[in-house]
Amino acid sequence: MPTRTGELEHTIRTCLQETAQVHAQLAGGPLEAIVRAAALMTDGIRAGRKVIWFGNGGSATQSQHMAAEFVGRFAKERRSLPSLSLTENMASVTAIANDYRYELIFARQLEGLSQQGDVAIGLSTSGSSPNVLAALCRGRELGLATIGLTGASPEKMQAHCEVIISVPSTVTARIQEAHLTIGHILCGLVEAALTP
Repeated sequence: MPTRTGELEHTIRTCLQETAQVHAQLAGGPLEAIVRAAALMTDGIRAGRKVIWFGNGGSATQSQHMAAEFVGRFAKERRSLPSLSLTENMASVTAIANDYRYELIFARQLEGLSQQGDVAIGLSTSGSSPNVLAALCRGRELGLATIGLTGASPEKMQAHCEVIISVPSTVTARIQEAHLTIGHILCGLVEAALTP
């Protein structure tokens, strides 16, 4: 009969193996979408534009994390890079949700804060978050470059994104873990391209 410790170790090992498998699948597949996303971000910043991140829940905090890597630094000492997360201003988020509707919390902010040529990056593990889709749609209308980070179901994002980075999983935790890794890779690629 297995011990309680043995059961817990099995659970931990299974989670780690699932995470490693998703990362291995990403590494073994085509990486063109990540290369294209990094190029859009680099070109935007070179042109004096900014990178704007948004998502719900865990994706909201990852949006803040990635914006901070750009404004602060990732791995190299360099100038601050213009980036922000639309999840940071709770007054704006709650006012828009209350006065309009929750679906518009990101799209409305893009209308006021973005410029043509900015890069909008929407994170949605399901690929179907209405407020993320609405913002990506509005971003295209405003002349922004649009990038989607999602899981194994990217279909609803496709009409609104120039680039979609799709993680081969339907498990929210595994997708979020991969999004964090992809976000760090993007930070590293952009930082390297912009740092002498």
